[in-house]
Amino acid sequence: MAREFTSVGVVGLGTMGAGIVEVFARNGIDVVAVEISEGALERGRANLTGSTDRAVARGKLAEADRDALLSRVDFQVGLDALHSVDLVIEAVPEHLDLKQRLFAELDGICRPEAILATNTSSLSVTEISVATGRPNQVIGIHFFNPAPVMKLVEVVRTVVTSAEVVADVEALCARLGKVDVTINDRAGFIANALLFGYLNHAVAMYESHYATREDIDAAMKLGCGLPMGPLALMDLIGLDTAYEILDTMYRRGGRDRRHAPVPLLKQMVTAGLLGRKSGRGFYTYERPGSPKVVPDERTPAATGPGLADGARAIAKVGVVGSGTMATGIIEVFAKAGYEVVSVTRGAEKSAKVCEAVKTSLNKGVVRGKLSERDRDAALGRVTWSATLDHLADVDLVVEAVVEELSVKKALFASLDEICKPGVLLATTTSSLPVIDVAMATHRPADVVGLHFFNPAPVMPLVEIVRTIRTSEETAATARAVCAVLGKTGVVCADRSGFVVNALLFPYLNDAVRMLEASYSTADDIDHAMKLGCGYPMGPFELLDVVGLDVSLAIQRELYLELREPGFAPAPLLEHLVTAGYLGRKSGRGFRDHTNR
Repeated sequence: MAREFTSVGVVGLGTMGAGIVEVFARNGIDVVAVEISEGALERGRANLTGSTDRAVARGKLAEADRDALLSRVDFQVGLDALHSVDLVIEAVPEHLDLKQRLFAELDGICRPEAILATNTSSLSVTEISVATGRPNQVIGIHFFNPAPVMKLVEVVRTVVTSAEVVADVEALCARLGKVDVTINDRAGFIANALLFGYLNHAVAMYESHYATREDIDAAMKLGCGLPMGPLALMDLIGLDTAYEILDTMYRRGGRDRRHAPVPLLKQMVTAGLLGRKSGRGFYTYERPGSPKVVPDERTPAATGPGLADGARAIAKVGVVGSGTMATGIIEVFAKAGYEVVSVTRGAEKSAKVCEAVKTSLNKGVVRGKLSERDRDAALGRVTWSATLDHLADVDLVVEAVVEELSVKKALFASLDEICKPGVLLATTTSSLPVIDVAMATHRPADVVGLHFFNPAPVMPLVEIVRTIRTSEETAATARAVCAVLGKTGVVCADRSGFVVNALLFPYLNDAVRMLEASYSTADDIDHAMKLGCGYPMGPFELLDVVGLDVSLAIQRELYLELREPGFAPAPLLEHLVTAGYLGRKSGRGFRDHTNR
């Protein structure tokens, strides 16, 4: 039988501490809420009442329940008030020496059987525990912000934490309505170990002027379905907090360079640009603490569809290819009012593509997304062909053929001979160097990457990839076309993975390494990222959907170009692909899909 916790203490009543108090009090547990001074205590009380009042205003909490919740909280100054509680959890700033001093004091104040817990997100629970005479009763209970909303709790055991303490805390998490994942004491645990490498990589991308802050954030939100872009999320976390977490992970986690804080991050912290809480970080906010972003000197000028920025007029578009991506791109352009010439390698393939486009458009009609008249008009704009010569009078060609450089280069060499001067030539490659394709022509200034995401009719993102030879006019035309299509075009340089894959796949690879090291299970890692970070899918769910062979190929490309040791494909990923475990399409990947 797990022990019954009737009273808990919470030390530190900032946003996180007050949220933890609310979680316990909501679930009928008496809480002693402790701060170091009367002023800090009043700020903590205001944090709690503000949160509960917002919950009442939103209809999430009845007034009577709020009043009962607040009545369970005893606000006190000083640790002596914790002498009789069953559990103490601290939520003080992320400094090891501070937490060690605090635990040493708690060890002398609290009852011998009381459990002492830290909410640290990155520090060593083991190093904190040895400051006490009861390290077997010290554990990590890592809540996620905002604690009353986020379902995940990471339960962190050290090598000496007793099994009974772990079981008691797991039962407590269930009583609180939380999903717990129990893990060993390692830098970053699960969520932060996977999240902060990705965030740091995004900062490096911004620091190098690879893409704008707006485009990096839009790419990850629209391309991956994430709730926030990485730079906006850094502003929410606080750049000082992010710096401390990264620095700790770097020092504790084997000095992986990807966790070494990007120099820009330290500069911004030194300059007081801490994110939302200071009113300025990567973005500028209405006032300190406000979530509302306001324009600043880095905000791009608003542009709508049209021929702004010297863009060329595009009326007729050619699409080369017969796969799923080509079919989706044909539909997107035809629905947007463009005349489309579809070119495949034979009449049979053209007939299949035509049927696929009709089927997709009919689904749109059935779902009420498209009228029958608009469907017929879109189909009427498409000409079906099996010869490249029919592209002689188009204004834009989009290729969506197999992802092999030799095939694409041969195609672009042919297009160079067939197409009229001034035609925009675009490749939909997701991983190959666009410059290699461009140099197969005598018009590299007219070549650009237009990386649509699958399914193209649904996904709102297009990565516009500029090579060092792409002209300003070509880039402007690509942006204008994306606007007419109703897509968000994000502009980036020609580098392996562009924005989305360059940030996404190292994170997925890190998850595989975590599983490979037997640190946690695939289920718990997926739970951690979905419940702790709000991701729509866990990394192993996503890998099985994308295909392990596709993921391995992209990771290899990233490693070959960037030569970063941390980007080397995880051996487990390579072994699964060699064994034919490719994910959903083969029936088995990280999970067995044969009976699903």
